Amino acid sequence: MQIFIDGDGSPVKDDVIELAGQAGFFVTIVTSVDHYTEKKYPDFVSIVYVDKGLDSADFKIVGLIQKGDLLITQDYGLASLVLGKGVRVLHQTGLEFTQQNIENMLEARYYGAKVRQAGGRTKGPKPYSKEDRQHFRQALSNILLPEQ
Repeated sequence: MQIFIDGDGSPVKDDVIELAGQAGFFVTIVTSVDHYTEKKYPDFVSIVYVDKGLDSADFKIVGLIQKGDLLITQDYGLASLVLGKGVRVLHQTGLEFTQQNIENMLEARYYGAKVRQAGGRTKGPKPYSKEDRQHFRQALSNILLPEQ
């Protein structure tokens, strides 16, 4: 298993790298050149930069990821694309996307977009909290280090 991170705006990159290092997994961060960094990462971490543009990172991830890999993303659309490839998908709050829950999430996203197109307002996501991070770390630990 390899771990992929949808890196544009992900608040959990360091958490993933820490836990993946403990468990011995490779990590690939896919991000836009807009987020270029000179930050040094451990040898088991690679960064793939993609061109600016809507969904460029998503398309790259879909092309690279394989059955049995793990994806960290908050993007429901991307999650739905890779679930069909046999990939596990974890949201930054610790929620695991599955074939059973993704359809309702996509439907809610669609209706929210329709409301906004019609001039209405919808609630955005809550700010990322310490509890969200704790839930994420626990969920990731359960996947990567199940015996602990």
